[in-house]
Amino acid sequence: MESLKEKSIFLLDMDGTIYLGDELIDGSKEFLETIKTKGKRYIFVTNNSSKSKEIYVEKLKNLGIQASEEEVFTSGEATTMYLKKQKKGAKIYLLGTKALEEEFIREGFILEKERHKNIDYVVLGFDTTLTYEKLWAACEYISEGVEYIATHPDFNCPLANGKFMPDAGAMAAFIEASTGKTPKVIGKPNKEIVESIASKYGLNKENMVMVGDRLYTDIKTGENAGIVSVLVYSGETKEEDYIRSETRADYVFNSVKDMIDLI
Repeated sequence: MESLKEKSIFLLDMDGTIYLGDELIDGSKEFLETIKTKGKRYIFVTNNSSKSKEIYVEKLKNLGIQASEEEVFTSGEATTMYLKKQKKGAKIYLLGTKALEEEFIREGFILEKERHKNIDYVVLGFDTTLTYEKLWAACEYISEGVEYIATHPDFNCPLANGKFMPDAGAMAAFIEASTGKTPKVIGKPNKEIVESIASKYGLNKENMVMVGDRLYTDIKTGENAGIVSVLVYSGETKEEDYIRSETRADYVFNSVKDMIDLI
């Protein structure tokens, strides 16, 4: 376990890793406090693009965790960073919440709300305000050849008591069934999200550890970005899922509580 002690930057998933719904996972507060006490750093990295960083900071505060906006990095932010490199001020048809819309507008993008417009990209986020009209318009644009981006590929967003709500990946499956097209995904598990974090904060990837509850996003991120990964069983992935999977984490724990004495 010495390699965990040698790491100084912990990239932490939130849903299913630090909390479930509105409930803090046992031991997660102590885990975060230990990281800070030892002079190390954590950055919350979430694929949930339905909320802004401000909302996450407030949510964490309500759960008893003090965090700044600089300690939160979302797939929505990663997507705006990617698109700004491609085309600043691009015209976008966005399937997203009001919070995500505001983030895109703040970063200088033009959001088109209607069908049959000249647009540069269709962007799919975790849209809890999704309507049939939005899906229909997105499918039309995509079938006509407009470049298609998704903030993240998660099929479900975990909630408390073992429940879940359909996430962006489920919405992408609808679009694929209609158009035959799949999106370019910007968030986890792409290595680009880790590289964006390294670039934004001036960090060395060799010092990073990715901690999360999902094999196909969190653990794959570690694999794709070449950083140490830690799987926790407190969210989506259970032990039987991991046994059947070909994706391997460097470390596996029941929850972050089991990591406290090992970092």
